[in-house]
Amino acid sequence: MNILRTPDDRFDTLAGFDFSPHYVEIPCGEGSGTLRVHYLDEGPASGAEKILLLHGEPSWSYLYRKMIGPLTSAGFRVIAPDLVGFGRSDKPAARGDYTYARHVEWMRAALFDALELSDLTLVGQDWGGLIGLRLVAEHPDRFRRVLAANTGLPTGDLDMGEAFLAWQKFSQEVPSLPVGAIVGGGCVSAPAAEVIAAYNAPFPDESYKEGARQFPVLVPSRPDDPAADANRRAWEVLREFDKPFLCAFSDRDPITHGADRIFCDLVPGTRGQNHTTITDAGHFLQEDKGEDLAAVVIDFVHLNTAP
Repeated sequence: MNILRTPDDRFDTLAGFDFSPHYVEIPCGEGSGTLRVHYLDEGPASGAEKILLLHGEPSWSYLYRKMIGPLTSAGFRVIAPDLVGFGRSDKPAARGDYTYARHVEWMRAALFDALELSDLTLVGQDWGGLIGLRLVAEHPDRFRRVLAANTGLPTGDLDMGEAFLAWQKFSQEVPSLPVGAIVGGGCVSAPAAEVIAAYNAPFPDESYKEGARQFPVLVPSRPDDPAADANRRAWEVLREFDKPFLCAFSDRDPITHGADRIFCDLVPGTRGQNHTTITDAGHFLQEDKGEDLAAVVIDFVHLNTAP
């Protein structure tokens, strides 16, 4: 496996992102090689509630910068990894190196084998939910709570909708994948130029974007998709999952609109929770209303903590 690593100087002086990088090495899944996975680790080192923030496509942990301060001020430890292929994490150079199953295994190895994390509250948006919910279903003992934000766990049995299919087509046909512009276009507010630059920072050129290119076609959009059966098995677990499960979707995301109702209908842990809609926010609600989403996370933990 040929692996690219974004030069560190690409991450110097990013707007609003004064966090120290941390790294773990995990098996790449092919031969004896390894991948370096980057993560942020802020707040108390021990004795605190642990909040796992998982980003999606084509962003990275920078997406959560507005939430980390409020969460750590509330006394939480915050762990925000970069998925393989994104951010400061290593980037396999071939499209075929990226599969849904590998993404789940890479995060499992980083979070559970290397970091030995447990008692987590998952906050998953976009692919952060597609991967995070698989981890929840396959390792429910590692999690205390789940917050789903603009995400889903598709099996290909339901129509993904015109907005997703248009995005999927665009992502495969555009000559140069405009990562920062994609994030900006998924917001209601217009991110500043330096913020767009920060989303572009992990990708010096198109060769670094193979993971970002591949993600849209890895979403199970057909019943015979390679990941469909694994997601169906995950749903079997989630249909019995009675730990606290909260939906906090935005009001202006055409991609995931309505997916919160599926969770509320099927997951027992959603019952009695204060499900909320983040207003005036697009697909990347952390960018539009990060402080508001952080407040929802804080209340969610406090309301679901045994005295």
